Amino acid sequence: MSVENEILKALDVLFQGGVILYPTDTVWGLGCDASNPDAIERLYQIKERDKDKPLLVLLDDMEKLKDYFLHIPPVAYSLMRTVSKPLTIIYPHARNLPANLIARDGSLGMRIVNHPFCTPLIQRLGHPLTSTSANFAGEPAPASFNEINPELIQLVDYTVNPELFPVSQNTPSAIYKILNDEKIICIRE
Repeated sequence: MSVENEILKALDVLFQGGVILYPTDTVWGLGCDASNPDAIERLYQIKERDKDKPLLVLLDDMEKLKDYFLHIPPVAYSLMRTVSKPLTIIYPHARNLPANLIARDGSLGMRIVNHPFCTPLIQRLGHPLTSTSANFAGEPAPASFNEINPELIQLVDYTVNPELFPVSQNTPSAIYKILNDEKIICIRE
């Protein structure tokens, strides 16, 4: 049992269009390859989530943001430098990802993740990874792996071994939305 083995198993599932249950830099999440529209659809079905509520995605490197958005305003970089907790930023004008991942207004929430499982997984996947809390829509987000609904665990294709990641932050990320080059709003702190 090692992190490397878990990464390899998760990658195998993701490359086949599967959905995984995995630890993040915040809470345990449900995820799939963010470039695969069929996997995204399946994730919505598993979570029983309204498709009008977009998923967020995780990325391993700030430099890759430009691959997925037309423009990264300087205020985004300022936020990343000043907010101390994990930070999801909703950027306008998302691109190069499936339509069922992007909100109707063209925006998409993305977080640069720094985590011993997520970061190398995303690097090897070669695409962003979707992330949504490991709960059915309408249920509270679980604070730990032990609080995840067993029925949800049965629906995913692979669950990363929770013994490798017994401690997590157990709090969701801060969320800010960029309205334009100079205006941002805080959605969750």
